[in-house]
Amino acid sequence: MSDSPRTEFLAGERTDDVALYLADSYVDDIGRLEKYGERADDGIVIVVDGDSGRNAFTVGTGSDAMAFAQEAMKIEGTIGADLTSGECPECEGGTVDYVFAFAEEQNEEVGGLYEEGDVIHAYARCTCGAAYSQKWVAGER
Repeated sequence: MSDSPRTEFLAGERTDDVALYLADSYVDDIGRLEKYGERADDGIVIVVDGDSGRNAFTVGTGSDAMAFAQEAMKIEGTIGADLTSGECPECEGGTVDYVFAFAEEQNEEVGGLYEEGDVIHAYARCTCGAAYSQKWVAGER
């Protein structure tokens, strides 16, 4: 990855933005989204300001971003460091339909990961229907 919005986001440089990955297999016409994001092997990653990103997530998936995040945080899984893949804890061989992610600024008072740096919160929907999440310190994966 070059110095793209996604690279900056994953490094913790865009904490006011959100990232959205949509798989080719999930979106009917991904071509119309290419001007808004970065093409990945099997989909597209869009990084935009928080409000626009939550609205784009709703339009792209038909789900409310925060309701999806609440559902996904109940199950911990593994989400690819580039936000385009994952290992579903509910099924073998499932692939990612979409990922929604945001970064939270370092907060030493909270402790844990938040002491170490900005934290990426990522939420994924598997093709099997399961939702899961993972969080990590920005720039450390």
